[in-house]
Amino acid sequence: MDPDLTQKSLSFNSARFLISASRLDECPPDFGAEVAFAGRSNAGKSSALNAITANGKLARTSKTPGRTRLINFFSLNRENCRMVDLPGYGYAKVSRDMKDDWQKHLGHYLNDRRCLRGLVLVMDIRHPLTDFDQMMVEWCEHNNLPLMILATKADKLKYGQAKTAMLGIAKNLKSYSCVEHLIMFSATSKRGVDECREALIEWLEGDAGEAETTA
Repeated sequence: MDPDLTQKSLSFNSARFLISASRLDECPPDFGAEVAFAGRSNAGKSSALNAITANGKLARTSKTPGRTRLINFFSLNRENCRMVDLPGYGYAKVSRDMKDDWQKHLGHYLNDRRCLRGLVLVMDIRHPLTDFDQMMVEWCEHNNLPLMILATKADKLKYGQAKTAMLGIAKNLKSYSCVEHLIMFSATSKRGVDECREALIEWLEGDAGEAETTA
């Protein structure tokens, strides 16, 4: 890694809440660079965001899965660079119509957001590659979107068990070219935080500020 990178890099500690959106037309202007975080409810997505930004209150955490119902944008210290917390998928105790509505608008964001540089898929290392996870991997593969996988809650397993789980995930994803990073992660022990930050820097600084991407 370039020794001068720390002077050029984004500061994740600078992350601040920018805006929430329920629809694509409520999102910030579509230029610059964004990285979105997705994950099944209770996979540890909010905790991962808080660990990466060293801000325990950035993304609200809850023991009630599915509380994140909006697309939440966080600004960074580099102009037009953002992190995006996507709605959790799964257990939210809401009507089927509301779930369908969330998924429709989430689909619009993923399909039409031109400044999206990569997707971070958060999955529980103890229960990896759920149907939702597989769907997101296949979506990224189909759309040539770089994918980072955080296998969270690694502290819940012994190290040998966690390594075995990681090998299993890697084997199942071997055929997908979109997977650029597979990281064992723990918001509690901070395992994988630095590795994740470095990968995010590559994505966000690669062409930050570009107004358009190739259609």
